[in-house]
Amino acid sequence: MRVVIKIGTSSLCDPDGQFRDDRVAGLARQLLVLHGLGVDLLVVTSGAVGAGIGRLGRRPETVVEKQALAAVGQALVMQAYQRWMPEAPLAQVLLTRQDLASERRRAKARRTLEQLSAWRVIPVINENDTVADEEIRIGDNDTLAARVAVLMEADLLVLLSDVDGLYTADPRRVPGAQKIETVAWVTAEDVARYGGKGGALGTGGMYTKLMAAIIAQQAGVPMVLADSRETDVILDAVLGRRPVGTRFLARAKGEGQDAGEHVGEG
Repeated sequence: MRVVIKIGTSSLCDPDGQFRDDRVAGLARQLLVLHGLGVDLLVVTSGAVGAGIGRLGRRPETVVEKQALAAVGQALVMQAYQRWMPEAPLAQVLLTRQDLASERRRAKARRTLEQLSAWRVIPVINENDTVADEEIRIGDNDTLAARVAVLMEADLLVLLSDVDGLYTADPRRVPGAQKIETVAWVTAEDVARYGGKGGALGTGGMYTKLMAAIIAQQAGVPMVLADSRETDVILDAVLGRRPVGTRFLARAKGEGQDAGEHVGEG
C-alpha cells in the first residue's frame, strides 16, 4: 500500500511561527508504525517558512526574505523528522512546478522516488521555496501532495491540518455547522460554497484542500482530510480502524470528470 501524507504548517508550528518538536514526535510515531507494517510512505511537509520565522524571530516582508526564511526553516524541519524517526531512513526531496509539469522531469522525479521506495526510504517532500518564484511555484502543499499522489499512483492521500474535516460552514464561526463525513465528487458549487482562506501561517485553506481532492479524484486516488491533533489520526485514516475526518471517494478515471475540470479551470 502506498500512501501520501501531507502535514500542514498549522500542524507543526505555533501561531507565532515557533516550530514545535513535540508535534512532530506524535506524528512521527504513527509514521514509524506504518513503515514497520510495510506501508510505502511519502510525506509532504509544510513548516519551513514558519520554522524560519520562529528561529529568527522575524516575518518576511519580501519574496526574497520568505525564500531565505524557508532555507533556514527547511533544515529545522528535516532535523525534527530525523530526530523523531531514527529507525527509518529519510530523504529530503524539494520540488517545483516544473518538476511535475515537464514530462521528462516528472519521469526523473518518479524514478528517484521509486528507487527510494525500493530502498524503504521515506521521502520528506516540500516545495523548493528557496528558488521557486511565481513562474515555477506550485503554491501550496495541498496541491503538491495531490500531484505527488497522482505521480506515484498512491492508494490514499491524507491531508492533515488544524480542521477535522469539511463542514457545511466554518465551525469556528457557525456553532451549528455539521461535518460532512463523505464526499463522492467535488463540484464547482462545493468549492464556491466551502472554499475559505487559510490561517496566518498556512498558504491554503479549504479551497486548496478541495482542489487537491479534485486532482486526486480525477486520478482515482481517495483522500482523507483530518485533524493532525487527533490521537492516532494517521493510523486510523490509513488502516481504517475508525472513521476520521472527511473522506473524498475515488472514481474510475474519466468518471464525473467534467465537474472536476470545470472547477480546476476556475
